[in-house]
Amino acid sequence: MSDRNVDMPQNPPTTPETVLFRATLTPYRSLSPRGFAALMMVIVLTSFGCGLLFWSMGAWPIAAFFGLDILAIQLAFRLNYRSGRACEIVEMTDEHLTVRRIAPNGRAEDFDFNPYWARLEVERVPDWGIIRMALASHGRRLSIGSFLNPDDRESFASALSKALASVRHA
Repeated sequence: MSDRNVDMPQNPPTTPETVLFRATLTPYRSLSPRGFAALMMVIVLTSFGCGLLFWSMGAWPIAAFFGLDILAIQLAFRLNYRSGRACEIVEMTDEHLTVRRIAPNGRAEDFDFNPYWARLEVERVPDWGIIRMALASHGRRLSIGSFLNPDDRESFASALSKALASVRHA
């Protein structure tokens, strides 16, 4: 009997790695879409009222500038909300620490570190808190969470540091 008739699996089944840490970092936007609509309504009504006032006084070109103001404010908020679509996904298993950076246009970029060798570098200012964070390993540095506020940086740095320590001590 030859060994050729024995069915051997070509690729042994692999078990998915257990995710030890996962965080999605997103920019904070204090104004909801509903709040934005209400704010724009107030701005439009105010500009329209002022434009009518100047029009009735004979200064009709001023009304056009109020229209330009509305367009400029609308554009600024749209750009702000567009930049709010960016995010960073930090995921760690026993063997990989992956940072996926997603740009506002949807383009994704992945960075991979070994969690045993990776360290979180934190730059603090005494009265302000954490101002910068970066992952470093083997001469490579990756800045992360640049759009977070200081309190969110503190909680993220604490959680990621604990997760990295648990991998090293396992």
